[in-house]
Amino acid sequence: MKLYNTRTRQIEEFIPHEAGKVSMYTCGPTVYNFAHIGNLRTYLMEDVLEKYFRYVGYDVKRVMNITDIGHLSDDADSGEDKMLLGAKREHKSVLELAKFYTDAFFADCKKLNIKRPDVVQPATGCVEEFIRVIRDLEKKGFAYKAGGNVYFDTSKVKQYHVFFNFKEDDLEEGVREGVDKDENKRNKNDFVLWFTKSKFEDQALKWDSPWGVGYPGWHIECSCIAMKNLGEYLDVHCGGIDNVFPHHTNEIAQSEAYLGHPWCRYWFHVLHLNTAGGKMSKSSGGFLTLSKLEEEGHSAMEYRFFCLLSHYRNSLVYSEDNFENAANAYRKLKSRALALTADGAVDEAGFAKYKQQFCDALDADLNTSLAVTCVYDVLKAKDIEGATKRALIADFDRVLSLDLLKEEEKKQDEGGLTDAQIEEMIAARLAAKKAKNYAEADRIRAELAAQGVVLTDTPAGTTFARK
Repeated sequence: MKLYNTRTRQIEEFIPHEAGKVSMYTCGPTVYNFAHIGNLRTYLMEDVLEKYFRYVGYDVKRVMNITDIGHLSDDADSGEDKMLLGAKREHKSVLELAKFYTDAFFADCKKLNIKRPDVVQPATGCVEEFIRVIRDLEKKGFAYKAGGNVYFDTSKVKQYHVFFNFKEDDLEEGVREGVDKDENKRNKNDFVLWFTKSKFEDQALKWDSPWGVGYPGWHIECSCIAMKNLGEYLDVHCGGIDNVFPHHTNEIAQSEAYLGHPWCRYWFHVLHLNTAGGKMSKSSGGFLTLSKLEEEGHSAMEYRFFCLLSHYRNSLVYSEDNFENAANAYRKLKSRALALTADGAVDEAGFAKYKQQFCDALDADLNTSLAVTCVYDVLKAKDIEGATKRALIADFDRVLSLDLLKEEEKKQDEGGLTDAQIEEMIAARLAAKKAKNYAEADRIRAELAAQGVVLTDTPAGTTFARK
C-alpha cells in the first residue's frame, strides 16, 4: 500500500513500525458546536483509511482525542477560548457543552458509517500526563517559564518547520508565522505548553500545577494522548490540512524532544471542503451540518458517496448542483445493487480478479473515486453472475461503507416506500414518458406525491426528496 506522506511530500510504501499492526491517531473535534460537513469529510476519509488497513489484514488500534478543555480562537495561542464562548452562548457549563457536542459528533459519525475509534480520550482525563511531559521538557531544557506561562523553545530543536511547501490558501488563516505578538516568547514560533492564571482569568477549567493554577495548551494534548495509548512510535497521524501548521508542527517538536527519537512516520491530511465563498468553517457562521442536509431530504450515505467521488488530497467543492448530482448517482447505484439476483455460485477466480482491481485503486494513495468505479465495473461485468457480483459489492462495502446492499430499515411512514422502490417507480415513469403515455407518467408522480415523495426533473435526470 502506498500513501502520500505530508512530512516528506512523497508517496511512500506504507511500512508500520511493528509488522502486521498499525497505530493510528486522529485529531478529534473541539466540542463547542456541531461538526459541519467539511469537518466530517476529514473523519470520513480517515475512516476509509482505517477500514482499508483492516481489510488488507492489519491489526489496527486507532485513538482520537476530544478537545474539551479549550481551544483558543486563534491557533497561535491567543484569542478567546472556544469552549468558554460556547458555554456562555448556550448557558451551559463547559463540561455540559462538551458532552452535548461530543454526543452530537458521534451521532453524525454513526449516520455516516464512520467507525468509532478504539480509544476516545477527552483531554480533561489526561491532565496529569500533560503536566508530567511538560515537566520533563522543562528539565531537558526544551521549555521555559515566562509571564506566568510555560513555553516550548523551538530554537532547541534541529528543525522546527518539518512541513513546508504548502500554498497559503491551504493553511488556515490566523495560524501563519508572525501572527502572535506574545512578548513573553523568546522566539516567534515558540508555543504555550501551560497557561496559568496570569492569562484568561475567566477560564472555566483549571488545575494545580508546578507553575501555578492553570490549564494546558492545545498542542500538548494530542502528543500526550497518542503516547499514552499508542506508545513511543506512531505509524500514522491524521487530520485536516489546517492542522499542519502550527498544530502538527508543534506536536512533532515537543514529542520528539520528549522522546529523543523520531515519533511518527506517516502524516495523512485531508484537504478542505470548499464552497463558492471559500473554505467551510464554523467561524464564518455559514457552515452546513449533516442534519441540515437531512432536513432537505438527503441521506448521510449520499454525502458519504459525494466525498468518496473525490480524492482526499483534492479540495472538494460543495454546491447544491454538485451534491444533487452525486446524491442522484448514489440512489441509482444502490438501486442497481439491490436489484442484483443471487444466481449462480460465487466464482472464486472472478471474485479475485475484481477484488484485485479494488485493492489496486486503494493501494494507490487511497483512490476512493477509482474504488467506486470498481463497483460500477462489477455491476456491468459480463464474465461473472449475480452471486459473485453481490459477494464482491458486499466485500467492497467493508471499506466504502455505502450500505449498497442494505434495504432501508426505516420508511417515511407505515406502508411507505424505500429508496429502491422509489427509483423503480421513477424508472417506470421515465419509460412511460418515452412511450408518450403521459397519463401513466402523471399517475406515478401523483402516487409518489401521496407517499410524501417530491420529484424534480433536471437535465441530468429525475431526483426525489421526501417531505
